[in-house]
Amino acid sequence: MSIELNYKLWLEENEKVFGPGPARILELVEESGSLQGAAAEMNMSYSQAWHLIQDLEERLGFSLLESRAGGKSGGGSQLTGEGRALLRRFRCFESEAGTELERLASKHFSQDFFADLRG
Repeated sequence: MSIELNYKLWLEENEKVFGPGPARILELVEESGSLQGAAAEMNMSYSQAWHLIQDLEERLGFSLLESRAGGKSGGGSQLTGEGRALLRRFRCFESEAGTELERLASKHFSQDFFADLRG
């Protein structure tokens, strides 16, 4: 039996403000140039994704996406500078926190620790 650390990190201000799900949507918008494409990739409806982004922007106090209306050349979305900065910092924070949490888990919950408890 191998026990592993599992965790999920998000930012809060009385309620969840930003976490892995919204970060993934922003990454997919960045890759596809489209909120609709990002929503489809995450098995969400466009309206669900749009409302999520609107709620996030309201809680955060700044825009995450810039949208272009459809038409002959088609519409699309891209991250604002603020959205890109938030995403980059959140992913860096997740990575560094994960490294530190793994280090602490190894320190406090080694396989030897559990073997000793099991006798």
